[in-house]
Parts: sequence; C-alpha cells; structure tokens
Amino acid sequence: MTQRAGAPAMQINPETVRQLLKRPLRPGELDKLLQGLSDAERTQLFAQMAGLARRDAALVYIANRVSDSLSLDVLFPRLMEVVTETLNVDRSSLFLYDPDTKELFSRVMQGNAMGEVRFPADLGIAGSVFTSGEGEIIPDAYEDARFNRDVDIRTGYRTTNVLCVPIRNRRREVIGVTQALNKREGEFDLEDMRLLEALSSQAADALENARLFEKVESAQREEAMLLDVVSLIASEIYLDPLLGKILEAATQLLGADRGSLFLYDPSRDELYARFADGVASREIRFPAGAGIAGECFSRGTTINIDDAYEDARFNPEVDKGTGYRTRNILCMPIATKGGNKVGVMEILNKKGGPFTFGDQRRLAAFCAQAAVSIENAQLFEEVRNARNYNESILRSMSNGVVTLDAGDVISKVNESALRLLKRSGTEVVGQTLRGIFGERNGWVSQSLEKVRGTGTIDVTVDTDLLLNGSEVVSVNLTTVPLRNMRDEPIGSMLVMEDITREKRLRNTMSRYMSKAVMDQLLESGDAVLGGTGRDVSVLFSDIRGFTALSERLGARETVAMLNEYFTDMVDVVFSHNGILDKYIGDMIMAVFGSVLSREEDADNAVTVGSRMMVALRELNRRRVAVGHELIRIGVGISTGHVIAGNIGSPKRLEYTVIGDRVNLAERLENANKYYGTSVLICQPTAARLKHPVRLRELDLIRVRGMRAPVSIYEVLDHHTEETFPHLDVVIPAFAEGIAQYRKQSWSKAAAAFREALAACPGDHPSRLYLDRCEIYSSDPPAADWDGVWTVQTN
Repeated sequence: MTQRAGAPAMQINPETVRQLLKRPLRPGELDKLLQGLSDAERTQLFAQMAGLARRDAALVYIANRVSDSLSLDVLFPRLMEVVTETLNVDRSSLFLYDPDTKELFSRVMQGNAMGEVRFPADLGIAGSVFTSGEGEIIPDAYEDARFNRDVDIRTGYRTTNVLCVPIRNRRREVIGVTQALNKREGEFDLEDMRLLEALSSQAADALENARLFEKVESAQREEAMLLDVVSLIASEIYLDPLLGKILEAATQLLGADRGSLFLYDPSRDELYARFADGVASREIRFPAGAGIAGECFSRGTTINIDDAYEDARFNPEVDKGTGYRTRNILCMPIATKGGNKVGVMEILNKKGGPFTFGDQRRLAAFCAQAAVSIENAQLFEEVRNARNYNESILRSMSNGVVTLDAGDVISKVNESALRLLKRSGTEVVGQTLRGIFGERNGWVSQSLEKVRGTGTIDVTVDTDLLLNGSEVVSVNLTTVPLRNMRDEPIGSMLVMEDITREKRLRNTMSRYMSKAVMDQLLESGDAVLGGTGRDVSVLFSDIRGFTALSERLGARETVAMLNEYFTDMVDVVFSHNGILDKYIGDMIMAVFGSVLSREEDADNAVTVGSRMMVALRELNRRRVAVGHELIRIGVGISTGHVIAGNIGSPKRLEYTVIGDRVNLAERLENANKYYGTSVLICQPTAARLKHPVRLRELDLIRVRGMRAPVSIYEVLDHHTEETFPHLDVVIPAFAEGIAQYRKQSWSKAAAAFREALAACPGDHPSRLYLDRCEIYSSDPPAADWDGVWTVQTN
C-alpha cells in the first residue's frame, strides 16, 4: 500500500514508536495510522515495535536471571551472556568498582576456575566512562588512545568497535561499567547505548546486593580466622612462647612464608628480635629508626612493599647471608590503644602475590590484639621476677613462715612460726620437714610434693596440725615454690595461719555469705546441708565492658575501682534488707527474702536497682573529678520460687539460692546490653510491687535455658530529665507502639516509635522496635507469630 497523496511523511524510528505507545490509542486510530503508511513504512514500524518488544523482553529476562543468586561468580557470566545475546555482539565485559582498592574488577573464567581481573578505576575506556559517568561509543578502538592493544595481542582477538556505559544504582551512583565489543551487524548507535544502559540499570541492584553479600561473607571468614589465631595467643602469658605463637599466627593469617617480630627497648632506643622465623635463636638488635622496620616503628605507619629489591630501604645482605629470597614485605607497627609502641611485625613473601589492602586490615586487627598480649606478658614477666625475688626473702609477719631449701631442710623460720610450733629456733633450723612435722602431719608433705610437681602455689584451708603430745592447732597452710631470677627452683615456703574455732568459722562463712546470714546461722547453730523452698527476688548487676576497662586501668587501679564500686553498691543493698549472696568477678548477686521473707521484697529489689543507678551517677561524678573513666552497669531482677540453703560439702558450705529465677535474673541483666537499658525486671516482679514505680513494658522474650516466654519491664524511676528527656511523652508513645506491633500494624507501630524517638532520640528500645517494624513490613512473620522475641544472652 502506498502513502496517501498529500499526507505528511511519518518518521519511523524508535523514538517515534516509543512516543506512539506512551498514550492510549482511540478506536480506529491505529487502523487509520497504518492506512496512511506505505508498505515499507509499515514494515519499518513493525520492525521498530518488535525491537522495543525484544528490549523489554531482555529487561525482563535479565531481571529473572539475576534475581536468584547472590554470587558475583554467577552473576558476572550470566549478565555478560545476556548483554552479548541482546546486543548481538561478539563478547562483553562487566566491571564493578572496589572502593577499598580504588580499582575496577571483573570475574572471568581462567581454565576451570573463576579468576579476577583488576585495574585502576581511571584506566582505559572503562575507567574513563566510570570516572565521567557518561556512556561512550568507540567506532574504531585502535584509533582511541585509551584502548590497550596488549590485550588483543595476547589473546589474538581483534577489537573493532566498543560500546561502554556506566552502571548506576538507584541513588544514581556509578558502581561500575558494562562494555560490549564488536557489534556483528552494523555500528553501535544511541539505541544500543540506551538498551545497554537499561540492562545495566536493571542488574545494578542485584550486583550491589551480591557485592554486599560477598563483603559480609568475607568479613565473617576474616573474623573467624582472626578469632582462631587470637585464641592461639590469648592463653599464653609467658613472653618468649607468646612471641613465637604470635609470629606463627601472623604468617598463618596472611598465608605468608615467614616473618619477624621486633620489640622496642626504650632504655636503649633499639628494636630487638627475641624470635625471628628462619633465623637461629639469638638476639638481633639495631637502632629503632634503622631500615624498613625502624621507619615503620618511628613513623607509626604501615609499609607495604611489592618488590623488596626495588626498595632502597631493603638490605639484600641479609638474604645473601641466609640464602633466602625476599620478594614482598608487609611491615606494621604494634601499639596499644593508648599509643604505647610495643614493636614491629614484619611479614615476608605472601604466597600467591603481593600483600593486599585486606591483608593490611587483617594484620592491623591482629597486631592490636598482639599488642595487648605482649604488654600483658611483659608486665607478667616483671611481676614474676619481683615476686620471685620478694618471696625469696623471709620477712617478719604475723603468720608463721618456714622456708626450706631444695632438700626440704628448714633454713629460716620466723617468731610466729616458732610460737605456733611451740619450739625454739635451734630446735627447728637445720631440721628436715619430716623431723619437725612428723608422720602425723603427712598432709604437709603431700602439699609440698604437689607444689614441687606442679610448680604452683597450693593452699590448704582449715586443717589440723598435730603438735607434740595431744595439742592440736587449726591452720590454713599456703605452700609456695621459691625460684631465683633465672626461674630455677631453690626451695619452698610454708605460710601458716593460726585460727581459733570462732575465727575459722567466721572467716570461712564471711567469704561466702553476708553478715546477716552468718549471724542467723550462728544463732541457730544449724549450719547443715539441705535447703528450703522460698519466694524471693533475685538481683544481678554487672559492670559493662569490665574486661577492656580492667586492661586499660591495670591491676592496681582495677582493684581500687572495684573496692570503691562494691562499697557503694553493697551499702545500697544492705540499706533495703538485701542479702549479698556473692561477688562473681565484677558481678553482684543480691537476694531479697532468702533469710526472712517480707511482703516488700520485690519493692526492695526494684528500689535497690534504681538506687544503684543513682549511686553510680554519684560515683561517676567523683571518678570524673579525678580524671577516671565512667563506669556503666546493668541490673536484672526476677521474682519467684527458689531453693535457699547451705550448699556444698561439710567443710565448705555456701549459703545461696538456686533455681530458674536466679538464671532469669542473670539473663535479664545481660539483656540490658541488647535493649540499651539499665534496669530490667520480669512480670512476676512487677506484679508483686506494692508501691507505684515508673515502668514500661518492654518486650515478650524467650531467653536461653527457658522454654516459656516472659514479659519484661524497664524500671525508669532512677532517670532524670537529663538522663531521659521527655519521659512522659515517650512512655505513652512507646506503649502505643507495642500495642500496634502486637497487632502486626507495622506502619502504626512505626509511627508511634518515631514519636518516641522524636521526644528522646537516644531511646534504644524504640529504635529496636522501629527496625523490627521495617523488617516485618517487608517480610511479615509467619501466621503463628506470637510476638515473642528470642534474646541471645551469654
């Protein structure tokens, strides 16, 4: 059919067809349009419409191809296959940007395995497109100065024309580039560029997700590997074995051939190696600023050398002397968090190529842990030397002290020991252990043999020492090995504490229970095994980050801090009829109602929890005034039935409570870390409160070791406007959020939690629930969802 006379010619191109299809056609309009076209124009129109259909099909196809995988190894070849087929080209390539190395990389098959190709992000045509963010059509690759012909020469391939476009994510950020090479029919045009941009955009989300997933997996692998090697050194406190383990772990972590560890000697301003892999056991010393290690140490910066022989700082004479060939070097300073320079780690010859940015990151994390271990080992070595020296000198003390040489002959004895043994100095000094203590006190010889065999201190508590005749003295015996500065055994020391029955009983009991419990038991005279069931409230409190805090403070300041902290907290416990059950490291366990039950036990426990936070603020005020760090604690309280009584052996009893309520209190204390709260209580505790307390229901949780879920509440009485601004606004908003959350009205719940956060941006529970709502709104829970959240606690 020919076009009607006088009708204007219609331009048939992709843009015309695209505009035509954008609007709905009226009845008969398409027929009229087709009648107005010639046969050639009609054929061209159908061809353009078919092209658009193929384009849309390609977009759908690529979306399907990338939706089921989070592996870049899978996505790269799939996407290149789709691009090659859709644009009808010889081959294609895809490159993503690595911000860590500032490189573009691609995954390609190399033999039977997937390999990786990398180059600087501004290199070549791909780098230019990535940098500018604008696609380009290169009609003749060899005429473009950016094109690298070496690739064609190596592969025997001839690149004629190139189409390269940026890959943009939803934020319009350029995350990579896609290239199509050698169009099979004709030249690349703008329509090809639009199609390739559309395909790249369609795949961008999948590529970003896969990249993120790969990073997470890589981080998890690195974390697991680092945890393994850190565990290898964490248990070692002796310096020389520790250095060997650190070096072994570092080379294993980086897949390197060998390495050296240089410690800093501040007295001589030198670096020295007490352990160097591949070098004979001898000490190597040099000035702290000499060579690669010296520069790394003095500047405090990492040095990564790809080719050692091309670096002027490298001394090849060392290789000549050992016959070893150094290829690449990664040198990193070892320093504590406080900036104390400990030494330098030098790792040589990574297997498979030069050290990468990831290697530097892994070694930096490892060196941070190694610095702590080395510093602790050095401190331990100093303390051990001082202890061994001091314990070799017999000092005058209230307890009886007897020192023996390596042959178990008594060499020295103090006046307290002579009074205890009812002997004079001439009767004791020069005698053997058996000659003084006799056959009837064989336990003394057994303790000495144990110490001699293990090399550790042995303590024997509350044991009868039989003297001449029928006299019996009760003692606590501490047997200590004596060593010289070279750590060689030179004898033993016996320290004897003379205790009367009353003193022995009170000292032993006071270590395991409070004075109130001890007085009651002494009055009843019924310290027997067994127990009774009681309803009590149990409180656990714990210092946050205590391990790291104690490492920063050191032993002396840690003890001083704990003594001050325990004094303030225990005063609060005792002032509200609480029983101090025990200290567990930095943890306090208190019980209300284990000895004398009261209706106010739950109130007292909650009051103590709040008052502890108030007392902590005052303690922190004093600490800040003298330049000390703040202390943060968490408190957990549960109420219910437990077993209370004296538990242990006849010689060692501990008055305490046991049961799942005890475990729950500890779990609640630990759950504060997750919720960002200070004081948490369970529903039975809240139900037994006799006096009004500001609470908010926080969650319905299931904790480790307990099947049934439990409602938990946050105690808010201790807060001020400064510590919790706009509390009166947050509480009702949070309660509304909880109600909507349990109805699975995620948007309404989120709005309520946002209102709470607007009033108090630091309210961590509102932030947690807002995150949950966002997750559940896109991925709803199962139909049998009961609102229970499982909290993983230690």
